[in-house]
Amino acid sequence: MSSPPKQRPIILIVDDEDDILELLEFNLQRNGFDTLTARDGLVALDQAHRHLPDLVILDVMMPRLDGLETCRRFRQNPLLRHIPILMLTALSGEDDHVRGLDVGADSYLPKTSAIGVILSQAKALLRSTARQEQPPTRISIHDLEIDRDRYLVFKHEAGERVELRFPRKEFELLHFLARYPGKVFTREELLDRVWGRDVYVVDRTVDVHVRKIREKLGNAYIETVKGVGYKFAE
Repeated sequence: MSSPPKQRPIILIVDDEDDILELLEFNLQRNGFDTLTARDGLVALDQAHRHLPDLVILDVMMPRLDGLETCRRFRQNPLLRHIPILMLTALSGEDDHVRGLDVGADSYLPKTSAIGVILSQAKALLRSTARQEQPPTRISIHDLEIDRDRYLVFKHEAGERVELRFPRKEFELLHFLARYPGKVFTREELLDRVWGRDVYVVDRTVDVHVRKIREKLGNAYIETVKGVGYKFAE
């Protein structure tokens, strides 16, 4: 008996420009992906709930619901928060890049990027996600429980166990650092170990994610080592 065909990864393309949608859809399908399309963020969220894509390629400037707010809503939704998001936009300044990371994008490319670069980034994000699918792991350190199986963090304070939810990359960065308390990692090492060598992100990506983690947990857990990088408190 022959084995069933391997399921093709599903990529949701979100853009209000028909030529961009058609170009990406054609090239992604030719490279072994199934595709879904949406022309604004509200339709994208509905499509994502219905089909649970493996990756989202998301434009920023769109009608009804722009890409930044769409990304934010993905990260706030327990069902969708772990789907990797590649932001593809005409806004190519560093501040725009940081805003994209702030709301939870995993990677950020200008629309002027060659189609080969966009495909490479999409494949890299999918490989990175596949590499991170590990057996359930729970880390208990200080007053935190970090549950890799459910992507949840629990903090014990004032006799209560408070549940905290993090976007995927913030969680993975916290989980990685907590595995090695006291060990200092450079930004380059963290980019390599958490994002992967194939994914294009700037050095400030780590700083943005550390800042967002501190906003949720406080400053006592991840320490800055000036001129070097970061470590988890021993």
